[in-house]
Amino acid sequence: MPVAPAALHDSVTVRQAHRRFTFQLDIRNSIINHRVVTLPGLKLGIEWRGRIRTGLGVYLLSNGIPSRQPIPAELPAATAAELRLRYVAGFGEYVVLGNPRWELTNQLQLGVGKTYAHYELPDGSVVRSPKRVIWLVEPSIAAQMRVYRWLALGTGLGWRQPVFVNSLTQRELNGPVFYGRVKVSLGDLYKIVRGRERVFSQRGLRRSEW
Repeated sequence: MPVAPAALHDSVTVRQAHRRFTFQLDIRNSIINHRVVTLPGLKLGIEWRGRIRTGLGVYLLSNGIPSRQPIPAELPAATAAELRLRYVAGFGEYVVLGNPRWELTNQLQLGVGKTYAHYELPDGSVVRSPKRVIWLVEPSIAAQMRVYRWLALGTGLGWRQPVFVNSLTQRELNGPVFYGRVKVSLGDLYKIVRGRERVFSQRGLRRSEW
């Protein structure tokens, strides 16, 4: 006998009465100093009633990028400088429009971390500048599609704005952010495995079941 939508006791529906834990691989790309760079991150969060999500993420700049900041006077003029960045961020996300398959959200991330310059001298030796605390504000919008009840793919676009830092660092690190993400609903996956259901089932995601 087919299961009616009202009988689905998981998070397929947009509005749900319970909380669920989520895990995300969040690959953020940005333009820094006229180059496209990648800031891979991992996020853990909680979803409330299918509409509000909160949690924490950890990010790091995957590759150093050439810095436009002046080379310290005590270093040789031919020294190459790269910028490095690591930070953690708390996030809040709200589902503006959605159904069991698709959703549109807005998100705000507030991050704090450290940035420093990595100097490579002409003789191959390396010197690092002192690490400086940096604060980041990242508003964005995102779209997401559920592939299965427990797995979703998404993409987003936003802006990264450093605050409480000097003007040179701010000009280097502010800019557009565009990202892709893979989200796993740990709660749904656990229920599917516990109930011995088909892991790759489309139950509840078809329009006829909404």
